[in-house]
Amino acid sequence: MYNVVIIGSGCAGLTAAIYAGRANLKPLVVDGHEPGGQLSLTTHVENFPGFPEGIMGPELIENMRKQAQKFGAEFKAGAVTEVDVSRRPFKIIAGKDTYEAQALIVAAGASARLLGLKGERELIGHGVSTCATCDGYFFRGKSIAVVGGGDSAMEEANFLSRYASEVYVIHRRNEFRASKIMIDRAKANEKIEFVTPFAVEEILAPQGFVEGVRLRHLESKDTRQIALAGVFVAIGHDPNTIIFKGKLEMDANGYLLAQHGSLTTIPGVFVAGDVQDHRYRQAVTAAGSGCMAAIDAEKFLEEHKH
Repeated sequence: MYNVVIIGSGCAGLTAAIYAGRANLKPLVVDGHEPGGQLSLTTHVENFPGFPEGIMGPELIENMRKQAQKFGAEFKAGAVTEVDVSRRPFKIIAGKDTYEAQALIVAAGASARLLGLKGERELIGHGVSTCATCDGYFFRGKSIAVVGGGDSAMEEANFLSRYASEVYVIHRRNEFRASKIMIDRAKANEKIEFVTPFAVEEILAPQGFVEGVRLRHLESKDTRQIALAGVFVAIGHDPNTIIFKGKLEMDANGYLLAQHGSLTTIPGVFVAGDVQDHRYRQAVTAAGSGCMAAIDAEKFLEEHKH
């Protein structure tokens, strides 16, 4: 039996663990299927406050983890496979282990959708990225591509044009899901070139970092190669919320809904980070919401005399 169980060990979960630990709640953190979250896949983080020279993503996560352990947080490896939030104490099942908790913080994060190409995941941080605001700065004066056709792809292309010499927007169809205003803005940008209807067939990285892409025309089947330094995949994110379906309120895309701050409609269950944030998705906003969830959980436990 734990006072607080935290699902997820990214920025939100670890910040929640630091605050819950300092409040002497002795929280348990269940790592999840992506320990460290998306930051563990990021090489250099330059926009987290307090690190003027930047810091490597895995190092930032490791520092947070040590900080949480210093304040009494306990960690367990593994992914949560089932939860029962119908009554307290809540039941959390991770493989063969079952934990009970008076309060639950869900910080399971979201996973960026990838194209599913060979070697793509290994190239994250070596020219492949899923976050323009995180990594755009590293591509100053270079040619890059954005793959996708929605608002986020147009937004990323416009943002990246501040740094890149040219930005190719690669999309499988001639039509875009993006809103007209976003498409018009991208089309008016001299640095942006639209490449449609093409699919990325291969990311070319003979030296272990991105040097280009091979594309296939969806109608003629002709192939084309473009020399590039970076590929930004902007085809959306999936929140890691499958186990909460029918148990916690979520929107049409599966993101958990917070009623006020981190509170859900179930007293004692709190949400933090990308699992409920499809707008900002930054390390610093995830950390902030992890702090809020821990403070809310502490208050809840105090009110319920735990």
